[in-house]
Amino acid sequence: MSRAAPRLARMTESTASEPNASLVRPLSDLTAADIPIAGGKGANLGELVRAGFPVPDGFVVTTAAYDAFVAGDGLDTALGGLAEDSEGDLAEADVAADAAALFAASDLPTGIAEQVTAAYTALGEGPVAVRSSATAEDLPGASFAGQQDTYLNVDGAAAVLDAVRRCWASLWNARAIAYRSRVGHDAEDGLSIAVVVQRLVPAEVAGVMFTANPGNGRRDETVITASWGLGESVVGGLVEPDEYTVRGDDVARRIATKKVMTVRVDGGSQQSKTPASQTDAATLDDDQARALAAIGGGIQAHFGSPQDIEWALADGEFRIVQARPITALPEPTGEVPAEWPLPREGSLYFRASIVEQMPDPLTPLFADLVGDAVPYGLRAMLSDMSPELVTLDMAFPTINGYAYYDYPRSTFMAMLRVTPAAVRFITRKGFVMDKWRDEALPAYRSVVDRHAKQDAAQLSSADLLVGVRELLGAACAYYSIVQMVMPLAGMSEVVWTKLYDTTMRREGDPQASDFLLGFDSAPMRSERALHDLAEWCRAQPGLREKLDAGEEPPAEFRERMDAYLAEHGHTVYNLDFINPVPADDPAPVIETLKHTIDGNAADPAERQRASAARRERITRELFARLDPVRRAVAERRLRSAQLWAPVREDALAAMGLAWPVQRRLLHEFGARLAASGAVDAADDVFWITAAEADSDAARLDDGDGTLPDHRADIAARRRTWRGRRLATPPQYLPVGGWMTSMDRFMPARESDGSGPVLHGTGGSGGRVTAPARVLGGTADFASFRPGEVLVASITTPAYTPLFALAAGVVTDVGGVLSHGSIVAREYGIPAVLGTGSATKRIATGDVITVDGGTGTVRLDGAPDEADAAVATSKRGRRLALGLGLAALAGVVLLVLRRRRRS
Repeated sequence: MSRAAPRLARMTESTASEPNASLVRPLSDLTAADIPIAGGKGANLGELVRAGFPVPDGFVVTTAAYDAFVAGDGLDTALGGLAEDSEGDLAEADVAADAAALFAASDLPTGIAEQVTAAYTALGEGPVAVRSSATAEDLPGASFAGQQDTYLNVDGAAAVLDAVRRCWASLWNARAIAYRSRVGHDAEDGLSIAVVVQRLVPAEVAGVMFTANPGNGRRDETVITASWGLGESVVGGLVEPDEYTVRGDDVARRIATKKVMTVRVDGGSQQSKTPASQTDAATLDDDQARALAAIGGGIQAHFGSPQDIEWALADGEFRIVQARPITALPEPTGEVPAEWPLPREGSLYFRASIVEQMPDPLTPLFADLVGDAVPYGLRAMLSDMSPELVTLDMAFPTINGYAYYDYPRSTFMAMLRVTPAAVRFITRKGFVMDKWRDEALPAYRSVVDRHAKQDAAQLSSADLLVGVRELLGAACAYYSIVQMVMPLAGMSEVVWTKLYDTTMRREGDPQASDFLLGFDSAPMRSERALHDLAEWCRAQPGLREKLDAGEEPPAEFRERMDAYLAEHGHTVYNLDFINPVPADDPAPVIETLKHTIDGNAADPAERQRASAARRERITRELFARLDPVRRAVAERRLRSAQLWAPVREDALAAMGLAWPVQRRLLHEFGARLAASGAVDAADDVFWITAAEADSDAARLDDGDGTLPDHRADIAARRRTWRGRRLATPPQYLPVGGWMTSMDRFMPARESDGSGPVLHGTGGSGGRVTAPARVLGGTADFASFRPGEVLVASITTPAYTPLFALAAGVVTDVGGVLSHGSIVAREYGIPAVLGTGSATKRIATGDVITVDGGTGTVRLDGAPDEADAAVATSKRGRRLALGLGLAALAGVVLLVLRRRRRS
């Protein structure tokens, strides 16, 4: 017997034990609590009638009637078998056809027919709408909307009875069966159906109203769609309707060309061509849109949640014919910025260097604190080069939430004047290596270690914020030294590449980058450690299943994972400290670990050994065929490039050392704000400003528990942030003018947002066609599947474990010497960096072609040789000149060099 049969049998017993149970109920008798007998639609309409909303009069044929009907003539057993078939190999269409035949062959019991007919007579007879109302329909969690049938303009008792039976049968139509299967709902979950019968509204205009904007989640916007005639053309998606967005008294309208409309015909309704005079005419005026929105607002207030409402307009009066909760409503999203106002005139603004690791709009607290920390660290580095730079005028503001360097023209010219001295300063033998390894990194670690040893719970609130400022300042000071490492690493690779490609490489020879693979670095050590942990896990019976089920793992696993996170858990993908790192949210690491346990990632140690062995072999072969002069030059340049490539990765990987400690201090402070009622949760601390944090800290330390309520401001800031995140910030401002000459130095392209091909920098050779996976951060890592193309704003060391699973890499920001390029080459997968808009134009599941040799991404999957040829010539020019702005010093050097050439 199927799983449905016992439930249907129980219903039969219940109905038999209550022979006088009401099979028909007036809408006015029902409330929202009556879903079990009236279905979602009927219960909601009854609630609206009782609350006084303009709902057409009607009644509900209850679920008891359906249950009694299917209990007769063995229909329950037959439907139980069909339910079982729908879970097996039988096609849903076949199951639906069999169910329809069963219902058509079964007569309504006399008692049901009499009660329905009596209710229809009491309604005044005439044309009615007959709508299905399933018990799983119009619920807050899943709407099940549109799965069952509706019949309009039904006239006469016999026609009403037939429509009721067809509504019952629609519980078993193909789309309803498929939907229930997709959401995991089966017949044992109390599946039944009622039918709503209402006076038909002879609508002149009809449509759907959302009391919150389903596109952007704005709760202060009502969206109304409207078309001529009955509402089925809008509900069924048969016509492009007019659209009205109402916010307060403001009405924004988009008038569509409405080619068809639903009209009444004898015994039903049909689609008809819209009269020419109405095709492009507005269906509602602004006053009508406001009046309808006001009704929607009342319904939303009554139910306590945003509503999806079907409405009709007849004789100047609105009628509500259906209301259900809006499901899957996005978080409220603000306007997408269209203008990029400059904080001060005469300054040059650009997004490069440390900004590459801030791909999103900044949260308020981070924006305030990093706005002070970045200039501080930069001045500290520059002041060592020249006293002239100690008081340099520079800033690090946000524009529409995005971080920019702000250099007045006078500052830029001062940088140019001292560039020769700066070049001599940083190119002294061993200077940068010693500065980074022996001074900057130990100093940074010292600050982090000092704060890590403190018990955050014992610190004053002011001291918590002092700690965060010190840690962020130390991180930015450290990064200023990394800014010296990156241009040297970049220039050493470019010099080697140009030397090799122009004087040594023959057709069929390895690429220049092949001579730089197989060295050890922080990302490689992290991957090896995770792979070793996976090997241990694989030998533990049942551990993989525990990880999948989210069960508590053995103590030894926790110890090993803690050791891994202590060493590698500080990797950041986005410097804004609202984003968790593996040390405080290891879930993304565990997902990658599970893939590795399953054998989806190659042994990194073996891959590294193979790369190193190949590197040594091709190096011997190259040197063996070179004359002594070229060999001496090649040895020197290659040795320099091989020295700096892993150093660059080590330097960048250490950048996140402060982040676990910063986040711990901020969570302690946030917990205190939440306990005082100033915010809802500890994580809300990231959404207050530095001034608000300082004021709150002072009050907390003084014992004043009456903090200001930040919740409304936080909600507004989150909404604004979501809108800003949809924008693509310009790489430099003001747009146009002489700054256009900086295009080639920028880490991302300015994209026009159209065309089938994205152009970027080819960071790692090869071509692959595969489905894309767009990752917004570590929270999305769990969704990544082996063989997909990793698409992200930027990749940092935090992404390295995914490279072992990825078929290719595409980013908005980056270049031939960025982390994504270097690591992709180690893994032998194609990478295209710096496209400018990959995350905006590619959606998860899109099949794309990534061609690392040409620096192109084909969005429709198919490679295109013509586009590839164009990109190849551009890539050659970018390789020679496109390093800059990996660091400020690099920008100045390249700009000065370019000016001298001209």
